[in-house]
Amino acid sequence: MGRKIHPVRLPAALTTAAVLLLAAACGSPGSAGSGAGGGTDPIKVGLVYSKSGPLASYGKQYIEGFQAGLDYATNGSKKIGDRAVEVTEVDDAGDPAKAVSAAKDLIGKGYKILAGSTSSGVATQVAPIAEQNKVLFVSGPAATDAVTGAGTYTFRSGRQTAQDINTAAAFIGDVQGKKVVVFAQDSAFGQANVAGVQAVLGAKGATVEPLLVPASATDFTPFATQAKEAKADLLFVAWAGTTAQAMWTALGQQGVFDATTVVTGLDITATWPAYGPVADKVNFLSHYFAGAAGTDVEKAMTERVTKAGGTVDLFTGDGFTAAQMIVHAAEKGDDADAMVKNLAGWSFDGVKGAMTVRAEDHALLQPMFQAKLTGGATPTAEVVKKLDADAVAPAAAAQK
Repeated sequence: MGRKIHPVRLPAALTTAAVLLLAAACGSPGSAGSGAGGGTDPIKVGLVYSKSGPLASYGKQYIEGFQAGLDYATNGSKKIGDRAVEVTEVDDAGDPAKAVSAAKDLIGKGYKILAGSTSSGVATQVAPIAEQNKVLFVSGPAATDAVTGAGTYTFRSGRQTAQDINTAAAFIGDVQGKKVVVFAQDSAFGQANVAGVQAVLGAKGATVEPLLVPASATDFTPFATQAKEAKADLLFVAWAGTTAQAMWTALGQQGVFDATTVVTGLDITATWPAYGPVADKVNFLSHYFAGAAGTDVEKAMTERVTKAGGTVDLFTGDGFTAAQMIVHAAEKGDDADAMVKNLAGWSFDGVKGAMTVRAEDHALLQPMFQAKLTGGATPTAEVVKKLDADAVAPAAAAQK
């Protein structure tokens, strides 16, 4: 979800698995439900996500959102029919090997629903395990496009990279014949972003060129100069790490913002001060930030998260949405094929607005945002434009 496009930012066995007896009800809030076949045995849900590791802050947002979403989807009844939901949290620390081990362990213990996946590397490894064992898998903040179309039993509760890129492109309108330069570090992360922009915008007629900066660079002036001289219609910045502030400062000093439209992804609130004096010159594509949506569901999420002592941020909604999806999927029980049937094609009111699980590949169609930062040293985000789900929808993927 793993970083900056909204880029794709992208041991031992099970450590302590916190087991929460929570319940869920089917349908909409206030509906206790009378289905959930399977007697009174609990419905088991395994959340494998980053409680620790480099994406721990994302994981914290996800679990706070999930807890709020489960409460909301059941209107506090905490049941699906007469069945309690047994939720087990397992920390993968962002390590795919740990996540796979955890997934196999949970499946072996009878869990038929898995969710979480803060990291794209984790999601792409857990999805095949879910498919092989025919259990429902609802991936979380992981943004990789590879989750969409990954299989019959794989879904997602967050956005994907193609939706980020389409949101960025909307700043310049029709990209046919336009020049897009991807300004990124010369690393697997940077190269993945170049490939993603090429795949999405190149297919729409844009000319996409990389401007890759050595990961060891500390002087960004020559690269900023190249970015200005490229005369791009869109400069797409994908950056991760501690050199971000120096990079943004160099772009400002070399007049890049006067020469082209500069777009990057709006990350978690803690990163906003890094933009420094150029913050108000950057155009931001945004998956979500607190207060962006203005929906009743967002208000309900915020109230619950705040009451529990948490803070709403970028990936809180992904956890909330995961809980909504799981409650709906299991309203007639936890048979995997029945849950898939319930989710595929489902439209519902989510935190960001109207959401739809696309039936053919399980992409989660959803609104996205264009945003700006104001306020100097302590910036705040404002919505410039809310883009409808159809405007940023990813191309359909072939279902595996």
